[in-house]
Amino acid sequence: MKKIFILTGEPSGDKLASEVISQVKKKRSDLDFLSVGGANLQKLGINTIYDQKDITYIAFTDVIFNFFKIKRKIKDTVNEVLRFNPDILFSVDSPDFTLRVSKQVKAKNSKIKTIHFIAPKVWAWREGRVKKMKKFLDHILLLFQFEKKYFDKEKLINSFVGHPLLDKNITRNVKIDQFLDKKNIISIFPGSRDTEIKHHMPILINFVEKMNIKNTNYNFIFHATDKNKEFISSYILNEKIRNIEVINDEKIKTAVLKKSIFAVVKSGTVSLEVCKMNVPSIIIYKINFINFYLAKFLLNIKYANMINIINNKEVIPELIQSECNADEIFKSVCYFLKKPDLIAKQKDEIKKTLKTLTSPSSSSEEASNIILSYIS
Repeated sequence: MKKIFILTGEPSGDKLASEVISQVKKKRSDLDFLSVGGANLQKLGINTIYDQKDITYIAFTDVIFNFFKIKRKIKDTVNEVLRFNPDILFSVDSPDFTLRVSKQVKAKNSKIKTIHFIAPKVWAWREGRVKKMKKFLDHILLLFQFEKKYFDKEKLINSFVGHPLLDKNITRNVKIDQFLDKKNIISIFPGSRDTEIKHHMPILINFVEKMNIKNTNYNFIFHATDKNKEFISSYILNEKIRNIEVINDEKIKTAVLKKSIFAVVKSGTVSLEVCKMNVPSIIIYKINFINFYLAKFLLNIKYANMINIINNKEVIPELIQSECNADEIFKSVCYFLKKPDLIAKQKDEIKKTLKTLTSPSSSSEEASNIILSYIS
């Protein structure tokens, strides 16, 4: 029986991997799987060798402070992969962890084919990594067309599969009775990690208070996950602001976002979901000063948002670090809301950009076909 080991490092990678592997399983029922994964892969009946939370370290300082723990986990994971002896090691995102495992596995068993999904942002920093990656990766899957030149240059086999957030999917009508009477909804995305929420929530609540002084006809809906809904709600309950709600059901969140007139969005992939729904927005982000200056020193890009990076201009306004404060957010949102021509221009530029990020079928379909091409 042919075998695939799926290697992820955080929940978002687990979700992406599950979408690809779901397609693989539909096409081939004679495969055996094992993983470092989370709830989404487990729903497909795929066991994980340990809890994914053991290696979910995101920020620069988190990696530094947990260096030895990560190193031990890499060694343990390599041993488990080699023991399973898969035909394919399919790694997804979290390059600081997954690519280190792939490198060691390839060095010890060159027969295992290594495929990585979501190329590291070599265009943002450390372009020289491609030379090292081509020594142990057989194939790398890209989210963006413009990335190809970086991998073609070093002759690392690569394929553009498109961004999974932009896949065409059937969205069923969802009843949102509790929101039917709400008009002028502004969707707010404070982040998914505790550190992001701690930095953003006081600022965002202050922003809502300023908006309410100007006009009480707006309704502010905070988008949360199952995990952090209570944490976000704890900030709001203390303020006793009537026109704020927190939602965490994915279907309801999508329906509410579609109904929104504007969005204030934490920098990250969630901003593409907002763009996909054709909702005008601004981007915010604030982190601790150590991580901010490390990022500023290491990164060679002007913008944080992908739409802006691709266009090399600020299509979506970015309020980062010192500019991420209640006054600036208030000014930006108010300015946009009274400029319908500006909103129309943003929507038009985003629509054109999104076309370049969409695959012919779907990201998971394209990726699954590539994986299966390595299994005879």
